[in-house]
Amino acid sequence: MRVFRSLRLTLLAFLVCLVPASSYAGVFISVGFAPPVLPVYVQPPCPEPGWMWTPGYWAYGDDGYYWVPGTWVPSPYVGALWTPGYWGWGSGLYVWHPGYWGPHVGYYGGVNYGFGYMGIGFAGGMWRGGVFAYNTAVMHVGVGAGWGNRVYVDRTIVEHNTIINNNHVAFSGGPGGINHPPNAQENAYMHEAHQGPSSFQTQHESSARTNVNAYASHNGGHPANVAMARPMGAGAHANIGSQSSGSGAGKITSGSEAHTYSPSHSNTGSYTQPHNNVAPVEHNAPQFHTQPQVHETPTPQHSGGQPGGGQPHSGQPQGGGGHEHEHGH
Repeated sequence: MRVFRSLRLTLLAFLVCLVPASSYAGVFISVGFAPPVLPVYVQPPCPEPGWMWTPGYWAYGDDGYYWVPGTWVPSPYVGALWTPGYWGWGSGLYVWHPGYWGPHVGYYGGVNYGFGYMGIGFAGGMWRGGVFAYNTAVMHVGVGAGWGNRVYVDRTIVEHNTIINNNHVAFSGGPGGINHPPNAQENAYMHEAHQGPSSFQTQHESSARTNVNAYASHNGGHPANVAMARPMGAGAHANIGSQSSGSGAGKITSGSEAHTYSPSHSNTGSYTQPHNNVAPVEHNAPQFHTQPQVHETPTPQHSGGQPGGGQPHSGQPQGGGGHEHEHGH
């Protein structure tokens, strides 16, 4: 045991040396079984100009994987773009790499979350001076004069940056995962100066974590609330525009008014172009279950596979364990 512990500490020390100086301290979690598949849902319209879409994802908590709904959040500063977190497979474990804000969208495992995060880079919009403009080929914004100079349509960038993920796999690398290692540009963007999630985002995730119905062990991998217009825990704006999956998908409720939106605003990825990078499934993949442990040591980004589509593993996770480590991006 002492030899194993010594080797583990040596490895962690080596990984710390690999973390770029520009990175921020975050937390990554390693789990012995894959996250459930990504739910299919419709994006609620952007509630205010300048807000940024953060796609929903499976996080890991006290009772296993739980769903954090996709939501719009205020941009923390002019020019900020969100790189979503992703689960990456390595050494028999699924490791969570937290998302971050930066001047460019970096590597997120090739996971196709939809709504501009098609697996490679970002096709959902761009900053034009101090104004963020939305690509309505994949983004759903409001209507009216206030959006006139804030919208455009560019389907070409969507087609060129889409990784096909018809099975909605939620992790990168490993058996059944997405096979998309970072390209040169993604690798460069990973090493830029980054900022961690905003208070809106951390409150939103915390609210999901305390909701027993968000856990896959309770909802069978089919969460009731998959997306909302405003983040939870954000004062008077909390829980506005929540959306349900399943038979209610496509209906967004804000107050007493309900709307049905076009399938083009779904995260199914209606573009059938470029990359089909889902790795073949190996059903004898290791399934390790360990108790959570906290390590205050950063580790680097893992290169991984592909986006939101792939083969779900048999059975839904029923709790289990994971490791929490300090992580730098």
